[in-house]
Amino acid sequence: MKYAISGALCAILSVTGADAATATRGGFSQLSDGTKVEAVTLTNGAGISAKIMSLGATLQSLMVPDKAGHKDDVVLGYDTAQEYLSHPDFFGASVGRYANRIAKGKFSLDGKAYTLATNDGPNSLHGGIKGFDKRMWKIDSVTSGADAKVVMSYVSADGEEGFPGELKVTATYSLNEQNELKLEYKATTSKPTVLNLTNHSYFNLSGNDARDVMGNMVTLHAAKFTPVDATLIPTGERRAVAGSPFDFRTPHRVGDRIRDARDQQIRYGRGYDHNYVVDGAAGSLRPAAVINDPVSGRTMEMSVSAPGIQFYTGNFLDGTFFGKGQHSYRQGDSICLEPGVFPDSPNHADFPTARLNPGQAYVNTMVYRFSAK
Repeated sequence: MKYAISGALCAILSVTGADAATATRGGFSQLSDGTKVEAVTLTNGAGISAKIMSLGATLQSLMVPDKAGHKDDVVLGYDTAQEYLSHPDFFGASVGRYANRIAKGKFSLDGKAYTLATNDGPNSLHGGIKGFDKRMWKIDSVTSGADAKVVMSYVSADGEEGFPGELKVTATYSLNEQNELKLEYKATTSKPTVLNLTNHSYFNLSGNDARDVMGNMVTLHAAKFTPVDATLIPTGERRAVAGSPFDFRTPHRVGDRIRDARDQQIRYGRGYDHNYVVDGAAGSLRPAAVINDPVSGRTMEMSVSAPGIQFYTGNFLDGTFFGKGQHSYRQGDSICLEPGVFPDSPNHADFPTARLNPGQAYVNTMVYRFSAK
């Protein structure tokens, strides 16, 4: 399948020869209880490398060359595995069972009420107290070749964090010589359940933690978004972005309208923390977003199969998160793009369904393509 990707790759990111991408497995660090955490590093001929650790099937680092060929890590995170548990904020994590929010931690399925932990004010967020980001995933396979690939899996017990059904999940990361990092989640269930898996990477394409993302140019292929209430739960409306600070159909600097307090939605989200309705047919891989950092020249183009994508600008990072190299992460230091069904879909009959039945296969695919010029 061809993806609609704009722009030519810079010479420094072009692939020369027929070098195969490589996947290398090794130790990463260990948790305070002695549990060993492994990592797999995927590397291509252009010098892009992605390190995925088994705790949370987490994208721990992503090295990408800039327009001068200098490689930097463009995702936020920590240097050790234990920090991801001690100071959790979902950096690079595989999030589930239900990414994003469920109102009041409650939903009904086939007439039965389910109650979840409320870990975000009155609501349930990102799978509860111990979601998939805090679980150890099994490394099933590691392969080099045209696509360097790692497959990780996790089995979530029936009733875990309040969700019904035993869930078998895989996360497959692959990197090719076209500078595409692909991530695909698949799942099956033993009982009817609700499911929304995503990746929660925080991107700063400058690769420089001293520079925020307010000068980044963002495009979102979405004519509508879902407004929220004061607790960030969707009201049920699909609102046109036209004429509002939420219109990124053409490239805009993140910082141009993020403090426009005349818009109540900006006040509720402390900036951008909203689900966009991605143009085109859900289930098909299609363009969703573009981020460009004018200083480094790096561009990331994202295609998704999901119906929506959460655009979040790290509004709740408050300077108390000390990440890689003991750098303090602050509000506006990153951009998250989280593809999935809409927040609180189990409680909105007219939203894309989050229901998964036995015999069905859940798939959520996202592709990140990098260039620099």
